[in-house]
Amino acid sequence: MSTTALDVSVLERLIAAATAAPSIHNTQPWNFRYVPETGTVEIRAATDRGLRHLDPTGRALHVSVGCAVLNLRVAAARHGHAPVTRLLPRPDRPDLLATVRLARSARGSSAPGLYDALWRRHSSRFPFSDRPLPGHLRALLTEAAHAEGAFLRFPEPQETSQVLLTTREAERRNTADADRAAESRHWVQAAEPSTVGMRASVLGFQDFLDRMPMRDFRAHRHPAVLAARPYERRPQIALLSTAHDRRADWLRAGQALEHVLLLATAHGTRASLLHQALEWPDLRAHLGSLTDERRGHPQMVIRLGYGPDRPASPRRARWAAPEADAEGGDPSSR
Repeated sequence: MSTTALDVSVLERLIAAATAAPSIHNTQPWNFRYVPETGTVEIRAATDRGLRHLDPTGRALHVSVGCAVLNLRVAAARHGHAPVTRLLPRPDRPDLLATVRLARSARGSSAPGLYDALWRRHSSRFPFSDRPLPGHLRALLTEAAHAEGAFLRFPEPQETSQVLLTTREAERRNTADADRAAESRHWVQAAEPSTVGMRASVLGFQDFLDRMPMRDFRAHRHPAVLAARPYERRPQIALLSTAHDRRADWLRAGQALEHVLLLATAHGTRASLLHQALEWPDLRAHLGSLTDERRGHPQMVIRLGYGPDRPASPRRARWAAPEADAEGGDPSSR
């Protein structure tokens, strides 16, 4: 494999694909820089878009960046490159979370369906039907997570109830905590031109029967004022976890999460993320107790199902050109 010059239009397409990844509160906490001498894309943490109260350790930021890395890998393969990924390559530069070297490859993408899916994938915080996920799809999603160094487990109904109860308690705490509530409300954007944060059209509803603990991004103290709809009677969730809990594991978890989400999208499945319990150490530990010892570090709770298409959150693209630290734009708004 060798490195060759990269056309600017291809680079812009790769960055657009990376920025189509999900991120907590749609903060999009990443910046990109292309180094032409090595044919490498650097992915750096945009700490100014971190969540100081909801994500004090930066774990969710790393998971979000990991999702972007997976998208970049998928897009690079589609455009004839063999992506060579390094996580945390420079200990002296903690903001440099990953590099992806774009080596030439004689083979095309081995998973073209994932590339098509990354432009269509977006979270759905709306009710799903009660149609169950087929067993073969669960197996494929489990294998996708394993391929990225993580574990995916579908809890039994009783365990699912425990996960939802724990998530509901986390949602109650987040609403009651003034700092967390204010931080969450900050990322709800009313203005349409905004390219970060959560628009009102994607926030969804609360569950009329209080089974599904959907996040109230505006953190209302009185839930009765919120719009509500009946959600699915038998929620289908998956627990994504890792054997260890270091920064590199968080980045691997993000790649595994996005691989799972893209594969689910390719099979016509919707998804949303129930992250609330992971924001409280004691509640996260409780979720970990639902797994075995090898898989004791939960990184995400994924809600899966079937439902109508819904609006997507906006995206911003930022990358530094080789000649200077300039901003680059992209028409994508997925």
